[in-house]
Amino acid sequence: MKRTSRPPGTRRHALLGAVVLMVAVTSSSVAAADAGPGPLGVTVPAAATAQSARVGALFHGSGGHFCTASVVHSAGRDLIVTAAHCVDGGGTLRFAPGYRDGQAPYGYWEVAGTVVPEGWTNAQDEDTDVAFAVLAEKDGKGVEDVVGGGNVFAAGRATGSTAVTVTGYPSTFDTPITCTNKPTVHSRTQQRIECPEFAGGTSGSPWVNGDGEVVGVIGGHQQGGDTDDVSYSVVFGDEVAALYREAVMTGS
Repeated sequence: MKRTSRPPGTRRHALLGAVVLMVAVTSSSVAAADAGPGPLGVTVPAAATAQSARVGALFHGSGGHFCTASVVHSAGRDLIVTAAHCVDGGGTLRFAPGYRDGQAPYGYWEVAGTVVPEGWTNAQDEDTDVAFAVLAEKDGKGVEDVVGGGNVFAAGRATGSTAVTVTGYPSTFDTPITCTNKPTVHSRTQQRIECPEFAGGTSGSPWVNGDGEVVGVIGGHQQGGDTDDVSYSVVFGDEVAALYREAVMTGS
């Protein structure tokens, strides 16, 4: 498992890679969706945009960030999606959308409840490594009201039919990184993507297609992958769609 906290020295130079990215980035190298600028399979720091504001870092209590999550649209305007292995440890969780340079411009949001598949709870089945969390309101507002909405959650999309943009937070880096590439089929229930430098902390990072739909999150096989350059996601099918509907009802 590479995506949550790991022993020192096992991140394959994630911090060094993050520093190099900061030096090398130019406006022409920013990877985007199919019709956007930049080459596929290149990882760069994510610019502060309305889209990246929907992606945030997950924190354990007052500790550091250890996973990634993103806002998905719901009737309650209070839902985030991440990997199941990010939220199965109990304790107080907080979500900071748009987290950047140690600052939380949209505040810290307490996780009020989680919706995790039985297959993960009972057996840590890699094909069920996706979960939703309901956020408590702040000042009478839901998280979507503050960050300008949520991405559409989408199940049943064909793997690789379009490029996706993956955005997340390595645990050694306080600015999100992003990469666009076309996923490929790993198995009937798992998809993979080649994007470098997605090290520990990027579990739960959303895979967003050109229509603004979340069609995957880093997790699943090997809890996201055992190298920094290849990541996995559960294929979103009927079971994940049912989990989303349950989460929406929980938060409404």
